[in-house]
Amino acid sequence: VQLQESGPGLVKPSQPLSLTCTVSGGSITTASYYWSWIRQPPGKGLEFLGSIDYSGSTYYSPSLKSRASISRDTSKNQFTLQLSSVTPEDTAVYYCACRGSYYSAHEYWGQGAQVTVSS
Repeated sequence: VQLQESGPGLVKPSQPLSLTCTVSGGSITTASYYWSWIRQPPGKGLEFLGSIDYSGSTYYSPSLKSRASISRDTSKNQFTLQLSSVTPEDTAVYYCACRGSYYSAHEYWGQGAQVTVSS
Protein backbone atom coordinates (compact mmCIF):
# COMPACT_ATOMS: atom_id res chain seq x y z
CA VAL A 1 0.00 0.00 0.00
CA GLN A 2 1.32 3.44 -0.93
CA LEU A 3 0.03 6.74 0.39
CA GLN A 4 0.81 10.20 -0.96
CA GLU A 5 -0.14 13.51 0.63
CA SER A 6 -0.91 16.60 -1.43
CA GLY A 7 -1.89 20.13 -0.53
CA PRO A 8 -0.62 23.67 -0.10
CA GLY A 9 2.72 24.19 1.55
CA LEU A 10 1.80 27.62 2.89
CA VAL A 11 -1.46 28.73 4.50
CA LYS A 12 -2.33 32.10 6.00
CA PRO A 13 -3.54 32.32 9.60
CA SER A 14 -7.31 31.98 10.08
CA GLN A 15 -7.62 30.29 6.66
CA PRO A 16 -8.71 26.66 6.21
CA LEU A 17 -6.23 23.91 5.41
CA SER A 18 -7.07 21.03 3.11
CA LEU A 19 -4.83 18.01 2.53
CA THR A 20 -5.59 14.98 0.39
CA CYS A 21 -4.13 11.50 0.67
CA THR A 22 -4.14 9.38 -2.47
CA VAL A 23 -3.95 5.64 -1.83
CA SER A 24 -2.63 3.04 -4.27
CA GLY A 25 -2.07 -0.68 -3.94
CA GLY A 26 -5.09 -1.03 -1.68
CA SER A 27 -8.66 0.20 -1.23
CA ILE A 28 -9.87 2.61 1.44
CA THR A 29 -12.99 0.46 1.71
CA THR A 30 -11.04 -2.67 2.70
CA ALA A 31 -12.75 -4.13 5.74
CA SER A 32 -11.33 -3.24 9.16
CA TYR A 33 -8.84 -0.68 7.88
CA TYR A 34 -8.52 2.82 9.34
CA TRP A 35 -7.06 5.74 7.40
CA SER A 36 -5.49 8.43 9.52
CA TRP A 37 -3.95 11.87 9.61
CA ILE A 38 -0.99 12.45 11.92
CA ARG A 39 1.25 15.49 12.20
CA GLN A 40 4.61 16.40 13.69
CA PRO A 41 5.23 20.04 14.63
CA PRO A 42 8.84 21.20 14.52
CA GLY A 43 10.79 19.89 17.48
CA LYS A 44 7.82 17.89 18.81
CA GLY A 45 6.49 14.36 18.65
CA LEU A 46 3.81 12.81 16.49
CA GLU A 47 0.23 13.95 17.09
CA PHE A 48 -2.77 11.86 15.99
CA LEU A 49 -5.43 14.04 14.38
CA GLY A 50 -8.13 11.61 13.34
CA SER A 51 -9.18 8.63 11.23
CA ILE A 52 -11.83 7.56 8.78
CA ASP A 53 -12.58 3.87 8.66
CA TYR A 54 -13.51 1.49 5.85
CA SER A 55 -17.22 2.26 6.31
CA GLY A 56 -16.77 6.03 6.36
CA SER A 57 -17.07 6.53 10.12
CA THR A 58 -14.77 9.21 11.53
CA TYR A 59 -12.82 9.58 14.76
CA TYR A 60 -11.06 12.74 15.94
CA SER A 61 -8.58 13.80 18.58
CA PRO A 62 -10.35 15.87 21.26
CA SER A 63 -7.43 18.32 21.16
CA LEU A 64 -8.60 19.69 17.82
CA LYS A 65 -11.87 20.89 19.35
CA SER A 66 -14.00 20.23 16.25
CA ARG A 67 -11.68 22.14 13.88
CA ALA A 68 -10.91 18.97 11.94
CA SER A 69 -13.01 17.13 9.38
CA ILE A 70 -12.03 13.98 7.48
CA SER A 71 -13.89 12.85 4.38
CA ARG A 72 -13.28 10.44 1.54
CA ASP A 73 -13.83 9.93 -2.18
CA THR A 74 -14.07 6.22 -2.80
CA SER A 75 -14.15 6.70 -6.59
CA LYS A 76 -10.67 8.26 -6.40
CA ASN A 77 -9.45 6.16 -3.46
CA GLN A 78 -8.62 9.34 -1.57
CA PHE A 79 -9.32 10.78 1.85
CA THR A 80 -9.06 14.40 2.86
CA LEU A 81 -8.30 16.38 6.01
CA GLN A 82 -9.81 19.82 6.45
CA LEU A 83 -8.65 21.97 9.35
CA SER A 84 -10.39 25.26 9.97
CA SER A 85 -9.03 28.52 11.38
CA VAL A 86 -5.38 27.55 11.32
CA THR A 87 -2.78 29.29 13.47
CA PRO A 88 1.05 29.16 13.38
CA GLU A 89 0.76 26.31 15.94
CA ASP A 90 -0.67 24.18 13.12
CA THR A 91 2.67 24.37 11.30
CA ALA A 92 3.86 20.78 10.95
CA VAL A 93 4.68 17.90 8.68
CA TYR A 94 1.37 16.19 7.98
CA TYR A 95 1.30 12.44 7.34
CA CYS A 96 -1.43 10.14 6.14
CA ALA A 97 -1.22 6.55 7.31
CA CYS A 98 -3.27 3.38 7.65
CA ARG A 99 -3.69 0.54 10.13
CA GLY A 100 -5.47 -2.77 10.07
CA SER A 101 -7.64 -2.06 13.10
CA TYR A 102 -8.35 0.81 15.47
CA TYR A 103 -5.93 -0.49 18.10
CA SER A 104 -3.06 -1.59 15.86
CA ALA A 105 -0.02 0.44 14.88
CA HIS A 106 -0.03 2.42 11.66
CA GLU A 107 1.76 0.12 9.25
CA TYR A 108 1.85 2.21 6.07
CA TRP A 109 2.74 5.89 5.90
CA GLY A 110 2.99 8.62 3.30
CA GLN A 111 6.19 10.62 2.93
CA GLY A 112 4.71 13.62 4.71
CA ALA A 113 3.75 17.11 3.55
CA GLN A 114 5.22 20.23 5.12
CA VAL A 115 2.56 22.83 5.93
CA THR A 116 3.58 26.26 7.19
CA VAL A 117 1.04 28.69 8.60
CA SER A 118 2.31 32.22 8.13
CA SER A 119 1.16 35.57 6.85
